[in-house]
Amino acid sequence: MAAPATPVERGGARHVSSHTWTEGADWFGGFSGIELSSDGETLRVLTDRGYLATARVERQDGQITNVALTAVERLRTSKGKKLAGRVADSEGLAIAPDGTLFVSYEGVHRVAAHSSASAPARVLPRPQAFRDLESNGSFEALAIDGAGRLYTMPESNRLEDGRIPVWRWDGQRWTMPFSLAQVDGFLPVGADFGPDGRLYLLERDFAQIGFRSRLRRIDIATGREDELLRTRLRRHDNLEGVAIWRGADGRLRATMISDDNFLSVQRTELVEYVLPE
Repeated sequence: MAAPATPVERGGARHVSSHTWTEGADWFGGFSGIELSSDGETLRVLTDRGYLATARVERQDGQITNVALTAVERLRTSKGKKLAGRVADSEGLAIAPDGTLFVSYEGVHRVAAHSSASAPARVLPRPQAFRDLESNGSFEALAIDGAGRLYTMPESNRLEDGRIPVWRWDGQRWTMPFSLAQVDGFLPVGADFGPDGRLYLLERDFAQIGFRSRLRRIDIATGREDELLRTRLRRHDNLEGVAIWRGADGRLRATMISDDNFLSVQRTELVEYVLPE
């Protein structure tokens, strides 16, 4: 019997760069959220232990050559104390035009607003549906649209029909405007709205010896979805955060970061793809 063929990458995205980022600090690692400036040069990343780092991304001929750390801060609770323990499981990051940081959390399922990393958190209302989520499968993905509305979805909690619930915060209340199909075991771990106004969803599948990643684009107005990328097993590390931006050449780009789970066998990897329009 012939051995099965090795899975190949699918979708119209084109890989342009991978870079392993290292720092000799105890806090470094576990990155699950990422935001980039519109020119792709200023990076803000969130660890799953409540640290927010800022860095400068250096490129040459479109390839990432260095990531230079410029600042690291620790997020605060609503009482102004440094996050620690179960409440510090920060996962998704979205930044409003006025600089407000929105962070989604597992452990205690919530989304909080931080006027700055060192400012006390303002926890958004938590409906009962949030409180009922499983302990390690809630809000890894968080994105903000052009109207300032937040979108989040649980990693592993599903509706009765098996679909992924998408929750939206309009500044007053949470609603569930739509849901998404779960595809081939991929779980949502990162999200961002691109400069084109469409929602980009990063998904992950774990297969014991490594990870597969999937990136899909959703036009919320029409409901149209496109699979832009599906990687083969172990093509990249554990990609959990995604930022969409437009390069100087006018092409859309996806920059993704991996969560190394603070394990020596994994790495913090920055990966970039050029996306089709």
